Amino acid sequence: MADEMVLQAQRFINTTYNNGATLGISKLTENGQTGWPVMYALTRALQYEMGITSLSNNFGPATLAAIAEKYGKLDDTTIPSANFCRIIQSGLYCKGYDGGGIDGTYNDRVKAAVRKLKLDMGVSATYPDDALWPKLVKGLFNMDAYVTVNGGSGSVRLIQQWLNGRYLLRKDFYVIPCDGHHSRDVAKSMLYAIQYELGMADGVANGVFGPGTQAGLKNHTVSLGDTGVWVRLFSAAMELNKRPAWMSDSFQAVLESAVREFQAFVKLPVTGKGDFQTWSSLLVSYGDQSRQGEACDGVTKITPARAQALKSAGYKYIGRYLYNPFPNGDLPEKEIQPGELATIKQYGLRCFPIYQTWARSVDYYSVQQGVADCMNAAYKAEEHGFKPGTRIYFAVDYDAVNDEVTSHILPYFKSIKDQMDRMGSPYRIGIYGPRNACSRVSDAGYAGTSFVSDMSSGFSGNLGYSMPENWAFDQIVTKTVGSGDGLIEIDNNIASGRDTGQGDFDAPPAQKLDIGFSLAYWEAFLKEIDDYMAAIGRPTSGGESGNGYVYTRRQCLETIIAHDDVITSAARRYRMRKALIQTSAFWEFCHYSQVDVAQDAGVVWYYTGAIPDWAQGLPVINKLTDSATGVAKMKSRSCIRARNNSIQSGLLEGSVLDPAKEADVWANWQKVNQDNAFNLASVAHLHIWGADGKMGDIVEETPMRRPSLDYTDDETYEVLRRYQGSGSVAETDARLRMPLYAIFEKYNRVIREA
Repeated sequence: MADEMVLQAQRFINTTYNNGATLGISKLTENGQTGWPVMYALTRALQYEMGITSLSNNFGPATLAAIAEKYGKLDDTTIPSANFCRIIQSGLYCKGYDGGGIDGTYNDRVKAAVRKLKLDMGVSATYPDDALWPKLVKGLFNMDAYVTVNGGSGSVRLIQQWLNGRYLLRKDFYVIPCDGHHSRDVAKSMLYAIQYELGMADGVANGVFGPGTQAGLKNHTVSLGDTGVWVRLFSAAMELNKRPAWMSDSFQAVLESAVREFQAFVKLPVTGKGDFQTWSSLLVSYGDQSRQGEACDGVTKITPARAQALKSAGYKYIGRYLYNPFPNGDLPEKEIQPGELATIKQYGLRCFPIYQTWARSVDYYSVQQGVADCMNAAYKAEEHGFKPGTRIYFAVDYDAVNDEVTSHILPYFKSIKDQMDRMGSPYRIGIYGPRNACSRVSDAGYAGTSFVSDMSSGFSGNLGYSMPENWAFDQIVTKTVGSGDGLIEIDNNIASGRDTGQGDFDAPPAQKLDIGFSLAYWEAFLKEIDDYMAAIGRPTSGGESGNGYVYTRRQCLETIIAHDDVITSAARRYRMRKALIQTSAFWEFCHYSQVDVAQDAGVVWYYTGAIPDWAQGLPVINKLTDSATGVAKMKSRSCIRARNNSIQSGLLEGSVLDPAKEADVWANWQKVNQDNAFNLASVAHLHIWGADGKMGDIVEETPMRRPSLDYTDDETYEVLRRYQGSGSVAETDARLRMPLYAIFEKYNRVIREA
């Protein structure tokens, strides 16, 4: 929303300092809206009026010193010119205060605005006059707010105001925002406050959690019944970490209870006291780095000697990387090595997988990259032997600022989740990164747990942000464990217990798993499929017997390839050849006819009481409770029985449905009919169910070996036949499908062996 006085301030800058190129002041857009361009222009204009020759957007030490040396403070007795005053008035308007008109006079309205500004900053007792002192001027020409904004907390604002009021006269302490939000500046100001209370002199206190600060805090444990400034600082730190403490000089029972909850949350000894470890966890992201974690991660192969060293040091959970895009680079053992997971299992350890290629700047993250990373991570997890349901931690390994989380990180993780869902959710999703990125991605529902890069305490995404509620691993320090052959460098992580990784792994496949289709083979692939189908006289659009087949062979094959990611994921997950899924789905889709359309309409009519618009004009429609529908022409009841079989066999997560319950049949039918990804993923389960004997079907079969990478031709024929049913037609069609299977497998083999 435009503000008339901000608009006048912009016009003042544009008209008064029209030689903007010389001053470095770009012409402002006159829109009545405050922003950094306006603040930068006002800062440069102020520097110009003070005679500073090297102008800058930054209100730095030289500008601050110039105000102090030339004027001491700014008021109606010291402001040197009308334009100088207009700059101050413009700054007040841009901050939301009444600047008294941009008339160049330090009038009563300006004085009242200055008093209000000081009150909001919390420094009215420090500076009880009507003047603007140098640090206040610095606070005027930035985008910090001194009133609560965007849902800010009143209790946090009280802390911000108290810090300003108590410490602003110290040399290196500057006005911090009083907007009700914890931030990088507030976190640093808390460290300054502690250093000042420890007695550190100006120039020694530096806002860093160094050895002197740590040593001092070890002598300032606070507990129930204590009073004074140390309790106030501790309770403020609790409040800033979103613990219901309320800043107070008195350590009361409510604070003790909140401390116990916080300690339990971050896995500290639960004492209820503000001891050194608790102080540390409140003030810096990594906390007390001497803590012994139960988890670790690293880029080095876990050999038997290293496994023993880690186990002896108390580690239980090992984070290892699924993929190394540079295997011949500086980290040749970054990716899990052959036999490594067997060693981890042998020594009673567990492993949680991490996926990272580069991911060290914002331009890496995109929707397309999320899809590619999801597929590659799932494929690599399957190859290494991680069982379905394992959580993979996708990395944000750089200091992602909040705007970048919005513009890039969230869309990236949404695409990962969407793609994982599309592939049948073979793996769960976690996030590795700074606190803010972890919290926002998790709150959006794109990750279930967080692996927090708290070791990077200077990250803006860590400073001023509380620990994510769903944290699983907390990375706090790099250290070396073991000696000799067992020597290994790791990142030491605290474990919350929300994720314990995996302790058992599938054996690596004896044969290569299928991978994604390469479009380089598309034209030859299509021609060979089309030629074969034509040779056996199978349908094109408007095909045989007047059935009116709906789709051309090309359309059917394009649909199959468009869902290659889903088919490939299912085939890899269940260790079968994806040609099995492709053959059944393609064959059935080619035979989807107007008769099938009418039967689908009959199902909709039965459950909704109305014939759907897309079926109007069909000659014969009868009410039906089920039909063979969707890409792979499967009945809802068959799909339910097949997926139930996989759920009960531990192959699939989900709820068991009742094929005798019409509500379940109808709900599932709609998914089979409308969701091609669900339909095609279910083909794998129908093949497994068929091999298991089709229990619950009208015609049950003799159980046989489940689909496997080394299936014989006889086994392949039998599973293809069972998909269609029993009887002579199914047998004949299965024989016709065997050459089709061979074509699919031919191209799949070439691609996976390349």
